Amino acid sequence: MIKSHSGASSDVLIRAENVGKIFCRDLKKSLLYGLKDCACELLPFASRKKDSHRSLRKDEFWANQGISFQLRRGECLGLIGHNGAGKTTLLRMLNGLIKPDEGSIEIKGRVGAIIALGAGFNPILTGRENIYVNASIIGLSKSEIDSKIDEIIDFAEIREFIDSPVQSYSSGMQVRLGFAVATVMEPDVLILDEVLAVGDLAFRTKCLLKISSMLSKAAVIFVSHSQEQVQRICTQGILLKKGVSIFSGPVKDCFKAYHETLPPSEIFKISHHDDTILSAELTCSKERHRSGEDLSMRLSYKMDASFRLRIHVMMVRDESGTTVATVDLMPCLHLLNQGDTSLEFSIRALSLKPGTYTFLIETIAEEHARTLLRKEFALSLKVFGSLTYWSSYTPKAEIKELSTKEQLNKFLYAI
Repeated sequence: MIKSHSGASSDVLIRAENVGKIFCRDLKKSLLYGLKDCACELLPFASRKKDSHRSLRKDEFWANQGISFQLRRGECLGLIGHNGAGKTTLLRMLNGLIKPDEGSIEIKGRVGAIIALGAGFNPILTGRENIYVNASIIGLSKSEIDSKIDEIIDFAEIREFIDSPVQSYSSGMQVRLGFAVATVMEPDVLILDEVLAVGDLAFRTKCLLKISSMLSKAAVIFVSHSQEQVQRICTQGILLKKGVSIFSGPVKDCFKAYHETLPPSEIFKISHHDDTILSAELTCSKERHRSGEDLSMRLSYKMDASFRLRIHVMMVRDESGTTVATVDLMPCLHLLNQGDTSLEFSIRALSLKPGTYTFLIETIAEEHARTLLRKEFALSLKVFGSLTYWSSYTPKAEIKELSTKEQLNKFLYAI
């Protein structure tokens, strides 16, 4: 059962209690079961006994089962899990696209949602016409839409094509338009499913900043396979496995639980030290960092032989072990020389969510893609600052100095 209330709402905007959904693997049986269920609802004498955990018929399975949570205004819930865990099915029930087979869902206020690419758009209508149709569905009057339409078009950055049929839009253009309609209309509840999987980096950053700015006025449910994106905007999470919630709590704890469910073959080897690297040390200029400011670091190697590098990156990992930023060190150093090499560099505008972070270096030689180093350093950085700084995904590292003039000449020659 789904209830929706408009107008003023309390802090709790979404309440789901013991929600479950059953699907059937066989199409013909699914249609037959559907007819029988309709008869059960319409004909009292034909109704079958309902209970909270009814037995499954042949070829049926639980896509979701026993899911309960509540979400308040100002909170962002991340749904986490493998493909097929039941995330999209749950979102479709929350959005009213399909009906739960058990439990209840109560939603207060106006709902904006992007569940699938192009969903809700008529391909024959123009972008402008689809804006009016979609905005009307969520309850806006024509005058309200008129006052917002320029803002929607500007946010989507498709003014040149706004009067063209949506069927001529690329996937990125459809996402831009869908996201603009869903967010600019200022819904009380915003539901997003992999909306940032398509589109360029600048627009994804723009979308995340928009979501952050909406959190004080709305409740957001967010699904993404990018742990970095989920970590940046979500305040809590639900870990789904085969349609069942196996963990619910702070999003960083959700990812800890998620990593524990991974098979050993999917877990990266955190520490590997090739014999040619005698030592490696990473130091930071400070222990506390304000998000959005530059951060200076020093990386020192002691090598038994010289190697040209194929990959040289530093990964920033949060408390759950999730990589939230990757810094490309190749522009700073292409060559590891025999003996001592010390590099001081600055990460420009390192933007991270407040918390504690560690650093992992991965160094791979050009010849035979030999892994020289993959090591998480016992170096922690406490980050503080405003949400407005969460905008940098690929921070830039700039060289400050090498240990010797000879090494600097070698570095410049290597470039």
